[in-house]
Amino acid sequence: MSADRLAIVVDTPPTSNGDLHVGHLAGPFIAADVYARYLRGLGRRVVFSSGTDDSQTYVLASAQRKGIDPAELAGRSWHEIRATLAGMAISLDGFAPYDGRYRAAVLDFLAPLYRGGVFEPRDVRLPYSERTGTFLVEGLVAGDCPVCLTFSRGGLCETCGHPNNFDELLNARSTVDPDDPVTTREARILVLPMERYRDRLTAYYAERTGRMRPHTVQLVRELLDRPLPDFPVTYPVAWGIPAPFAETPGQTVNAWVEGIPAVMYCTQFAAEQAGLPRRADDELWRAEHDPHIVYFIGFDNVYFWGMTHLALLMAHGERYALPDTYVSNEFYELENDKFSTSLGHVLHSRDLLREVPRDLIRFYLALTCPEHQRTNFSREALDKVAGERLVGPWDRLAGLLDKLAADAGAGTAALPVSAAAADRAEAVAARFRLCYELATYSLTRAADLVVAQVARLLRRAGELAGAGRAATPQELGDLYHEVAVLLAGAAPILADAAAGRRLSLAEGAWTERRTQPFPLPRLGPPPID
Repeated sequence: MSADRLAIVVDTPPTSNGDLHVGHLAGPFIAADVYARYLRGLGRRVVFSSGTDDSQTYVLASAQRKGIDPAELAGRSWHEIRATLAGMAISLDGFAPYDGRYRAAVLDFLAPLYRGGVFEPRDVRLPYSERTGTFLVEGLVAGDCPVCLTFSRGGLCETCGHPNNFDELLNARSTVDPDDPVTTREARILVLPMERYRDRLTAYYAERTGRMRPHTVQLVRELLDRPLPDFPVTYPVAWGIPAPFAETPGQTVNAWVEGIPAVMYCTQFAAEQAGLPRRADDELWRAEHDPHIVYFIGFDNVYFWGMTHLALLMAHGERYALPDTYVSNEFYELENDKFSTSLGHVLHSRDLLREVPRDLIRFYLALTCPEHQRTNFSREALDKVAGERLVGPWDRLAGLLDKLAADAGAGTAALPVSAAAADRAEAVAARFRLCYELATYSLTRAADLVVAQVARLLRRAGELAGAGRAATPQELGDLYHEVAVLLAGAAPILADAAAGRRLSLAEGAWTERRTQPFPLPRLGPPPID
């Protein structure tokens, strides 16, 4: 990717029905942040943004179960989520508010599609609460998935990733009141006919299959092997943005339809926070700017973000750029059980941060992130793995580096670097690039590479310390140079350890034959004198 091409890094806006727990962070947020940090280190232009998804019926359902106003819950959650992301050093350029500008951006995006006849009216049957006299959609209804037969919420099955529209859920029941009799009633809504976009979606994925993870590729093939269901644009529910369409009076915009204009708005908001001028909220996504758009999403969001949202972009003709790729992840478990806010089986990052430095949390989440299959968070394992594999060896290396420099009388003057050490540094930088470039992106391998390089350099430092003499300037320069490339490789993950240093993994950046001594920051508590 050209250094001049703007990279738009998208972390899909989280639902504002509570604070983020560790499971949220271990998937898209850490992955997106590390990628954004890597690109910035290469000198590339990046806008990394997020916000909250307040229109989701999950906000309404959670508020009803808690007996509070949904707007109050959403507003409180926005502040909690923003604080959690800042606490975990997620380097967003901006965290957009859900406000009038947000709502206007959504309607501005939909208006030309409505005027152009892209949406069509459909008479459908929807789950209906006989007790409350309201329709139940998305987070308000649960049942059994018609595809894989496992438990599912309305709209999408988290297990197999397939959509379930309208009355397709088996054994439908209310998520707010399980004893409430659920029937179905007919309603007229607007839909986006997805079959219109089959050929373009097929061509899009044929070009990008090699950039995506196997489970995403499998789901896309399954989806394209069957008729694509109509995508609901409006719903007869009261929570959300009022739909200004003549055919659907009193309805709201389906929260999932908001996704694309929402991230466009978040991108522009973040760009302005980073110092760019105010423009139209969709400006940076327009095709003439050729942005490099990368999504980081959970597997359970692939259908919406990777199919229906793509179709909405395509419905605008050639106006917008399409995402370059999607980096998906699986579920992260807590002590070998699924994170569940409703059951109280959660660990909030704010609680963990009171006990553990955030660099160590970030390292452990990177090492154990669910890239291809479910993985597990364990508080005991965090202490053991981070302590034994990272903190102990890293801090011993830092101590030996200080001692070697002191024994050699090295000050702040530049030290020579041998050709062999420069070659080794370039080789290590190349290995880190493989971990951070999208075609082979892997936080797990990056974190493991940090551990391996610390161990290698600790052995070398130990050899020099045990040589019975002071290290020569060449030996010291070689060691510092290779420790510097280790820090550059670890920097996207260990945000605090690398703070204040300009570190790049760019090709050719480590061929210099001189290096500057520096103190390697320690990761553990200060040593006791």
